[in-house]
Amino acid sequence: MSNDAAARWYPRATLVAALIVLAALSRLLPHPPNFTPVEAIGLFAGAYLANRQLAFAVPLLAMALADSVLGFHSGMPVIYGLIAFNVWLGFRLGPDPGAGRVAGYGLAAATVFFIVSNFAVWVASDGHYYTQDLAGLVTCYTMALPFFAYTLLGMAVYATVLFGGMALVRRYQPGQVAA
Repeated sequence: MSNDAAARWYPRATLVAALIVLAALSRLLPHPPNFTPVEAIGLFAGAYLANRQLAFAVPLLAMALADSVLGFHSGMPVIYGLIAFNVWLGFRLGPDPGAGRVAGYGLAAATVFFIVSNFAVWVASDGHYYTQDLAGLVTCYTMALPFFAYTLLGMAVYATVLFGGMALVRRYQPGQVAA
């Protein structure tokens, strides 16, 4: 990497990392259930952090920081795996996505999050909350539908803040945060 490229990359990486950490820490504020930045930060990191190791590390470490305050739980491996999946989606989204692409990828990320995380809840319930049959699985997803609405709303708000914020910064300071 040339000195000129490095000079452009470091401010961008710092800005992206700072936005991700702030979004993850927003989980500490009062909010409706599932109205969180979890899905959006992975997507944003994958889209804007050119260093792939950093793209995975920053949102996962930011989440771990917030979880160290909120408390750790048994569903964390699934949640962190889904954040990593969203980073992978962000790689495909690219560093200069339009609003339509962000919305489409955001919808895909939130939907996969809903399907996988609730499947994990059903499996982990081991018959305590949901029967371990098709009826129990359907009940699990049905009971989770109100939370899905908050997940979608959280994705919309946080993706708008993160991706829209980056678009504004790039518009008004293009030399500082080049793609």
